[in-house]
Amino acid sequence: MKRVEVSAAMIHHEGRVLATQRGYGDFKDGWEFPGGKVEPGETPEAAIVREIREELGVEITPERLVTTVECDYPNFHLTMHCFLATIRSGKVELLEHEAARWLAPEELGDVAWLPADVEAVEKLKAILLPDGRTLS
Repeated sequence: MKRVEVSAAMIHHEGRVLATQRGYGDFKDGWEFPGGKVEPGETPEAAIVREIREELGVEITPERLVTTVECDYPNFHLTMHCFLATIRSGKVELLEHEAARWLAPEELGDVAWLPADVEAVEKLKAILLPDGRTLS
């Protein structure tokens, strides 16, 4: 089975986390943490900074790895490194996604997450406090 390695950003701001809706491909309309493929020779941290610049037009700072999800899809196996991150500069622009929502921790279940992101959401919920601050 084909293997795909990606990095995803759990971008947080003012107690909310950014969720994006795919605008293309087999999983169009599914909700995910934005990100993309780790290129050969690239670290997962470098990949997420590059991918977010390409997809959302902002510079981020990855703060820490929240989880690495292993998920089997019908045609490939996905390894997804999920990083808690903040926006360092710029304003979010949807360059590849069709929609985005800033979700409070209690709203994380309000969108139809893609299968790999469901596990990541559960890990994220475990580290968020009721007021949306993150544990250090």
